[in-house]
Amino acid sequence: MGYIKEAIPKQSDSEITTALLFSQHHSHNQPQHIHIPNNINNNYNNTNNNVANTEFIIQNPSSPLSSSFSSPNNNSMSSYDPENGATNGAVSVNNDNSNHQQKQQTVVVPETAHQISTDSWLQAGFVLTTGINSAYVLGYSGAIMVPLGWIPAVLGLIAATVISLYANALIAKLHEYGGKRHIRYRDLAGFIYGPRAYSLTWALQYINLFMINTGFIILAGSSIKAAYELFTESHALKLPYCIIISGFVCALFAIGIPHLSALRIWLGVSTFFGLIYIVIAIALSLKDGINSPPRDYTVPTERGKVFTTIGAAANLVFAFNTGMLPEIQATVRKPVVGNMMKALYFQFSAGVVPMYAIVFIGYWAYGNKTDSYLLNNVHGPVWVKALANISTFLQTVIALHIFASPMYEYLDTRFGITGSAFHPKNLGSRVLIRGGYLALNTFVSALLPFLGDFMSLTGAISTFPLTFILANHMYFKAKRNKLSMAMKIWLWINIVFFSCMSVASFIAALRLIAVDSKTYHVFADLEG
Repeated sequence: MGYIKEAIPKQSDSEITTALLFSQHHSHNQPQHIHIPNNINNNYNNTNNNVANTEFIIQNPSSPLSSSFSSPNNNSMSSYDPENGATNGAVSVNNDNSNHQQKQQTVVVPETAHQISTDSWLQAGFVLTTGINSAYVLGYSGAIMVPLGWIPAVLGLIAATVISLYANALIAKLHEYGGKRHIRYRDLAGFIYGPRAYSLTWALQYINLFMINTGFIILAGSSIKAAYELFTESHALKLPYCIIISGFVCALFAIGIPHLSALRIWLGVSTFFGLIYIVIAIALSLKDGINSPPRDYTVPTERGKVFTTIGAAANLVFAFNTGMLPEIQATVRKPVVGNMMKALYFQFSAGVVPMYAIVFIGYWAYGNKTDSYLLNNVHGPVWVKALANISTFLQTVIALHIFASPMYEYLDTRFGITGSAFHPKNLGSRVLIRGGYLALNTFVSALLPFLGDFMSLTGAISTFPLTFILANHMYFKAKRNKLSMAMKIWLWINIVFFSCMSVASFIAALRLIAVDSKTYHVFADLEG
C-alpha cells in the first residue's frame, strides 16, 4: 500500500488542524479525520521565515493505510505531486503486490537559512540584467565576435537570446511543480528524478558558479591592473597581485551582505557602475572606430579555427544564462511564475540592449584585434578610462555576490548561520566560510587567468547541461502526459543537440586552456 504526504498548514491556537487520509487503492473508503492538538503548531520556528522540519507518522492499526505529515516552511504548499505520485518531490513509493512491502527513495531537502518570497519581479529582473550586463560584456567582442566574424556572431547572438529565453521560461514554469515551491535548482531536479539527480545537479551548478566567480575575479583584477598602468609606467603591480586584491574585496562584501534579497539598493549601485563603463566603452570605441583606418574582420586561425569557433558558441550561451534561475525565483513574491516571467521578459528585452551595443560597437571599432578586455583597446582621456576601470571593478564585486549566493545559501544552511550579518558569531563564521570559498576562487583565478577560455569551459561543462539539456528534459518528464507529439519531438531535438554541443565545447575549451597555459605559463601577468 502506498502513502501520500500532505503538508499541515500553520494554524492559530484556537484552530484545529485536520488531515485527510485516503488510500490510493481503496477510493471507496470515506476520508478519515484525524485531529492534531493545537500545541503542535507551537513547534514552528518563525526566525527568518523558516520553521522546524517536524514530521508526524500516523498509523491506523485497523487498516493498512498509513500517512506521513510534515510541517513545511511557510513558503511551501502541499508536497504531493498529482502527476507522478511522488511526495515532497523526493519520495516515490513502489507497490509490490506479491509481498505488500513499501520501497521508498528520499531526497532530504533542508530548510533554507536565507529569505524567500518577498521581492518584486522588477528586483528579480535587475538581478538577471546585472548578470547579462556585468563586466563580462567587456570580453564578448573578443571572445565571441573575433572567433566567429560578423554574420555568424550576430546570428548566433540573436539565436542564443531566443533559445535562452525559451529554456529559462521552461525552468520558471516548473517552480511550483507538484504543489511545492522548489527554491533550489537541485531541489527541482531531485523532485523530478530522485537523489542521484539532486547530487549531480548540485555538482554541475557548483562548477558553473565557481567558474563564473573565477571569471569575475579575473575581470576585477584586470580592471585594477589597467587603472594602475594608466598612471604609471611601472609594472610592479602584476596581474596575480591585482587578482588577490580583488578576491579580498569580494570577500569583505560577501561577509556584509547575508543573502541575495539583501542586495536591494546595491542592485541600483551595480546598474549605475555598469552604465558608466558601458557608456564610456561605447563612446571611446565609436571615437576610435571613426578615426581609425579600415579594420580587418577576418577570423584568426592561429589557435585552430574549429576549436575557437566551438568555444565561441559556448560563450554565446554563457552570456545569457545564470544556471541559478530557481534560486533567483525563490526571492520573488507570488504569483511566482507570473512574476518571474515578467522578470525574464525584462531581462531579454531592455536588459540585452546595452550588451548588444557594446559587443557590436567594440568589434566594429577594432576588428580582429579586439582584446578580451575591451577597455585595453580604447583610447581617450586618462581620467575617463580610469573611471571606466574603477566602475568595472566595483560592479564586478557586486555581480560576483549574485552568482556566489547559492553557495552562500548552502553554507549558511549547512552551518546554521542566521540572523544579523554583523552578529559576532555570524561575522566570524562568514569570515571563515565565505572567505575560504573566495580564497579558493582567487587562487584558481591567479593560477590560470585566461578569461575567454574559462567562459568557454563554463558554457560547456555546466551552462549547456543546466540551462538547456536539463531544462528541456525536466519539462518533458514533468509535463509528458500533457504535451503534444510535436512538442515532445521538439524537446528531444533540443536535448540531443545541446548534448552534442556540450561535449564538443568541453573538448574545445580544454584544448584552448592547454594552448594558453603553454604560451603564458601559470600565474601569468597577461598584458592588454
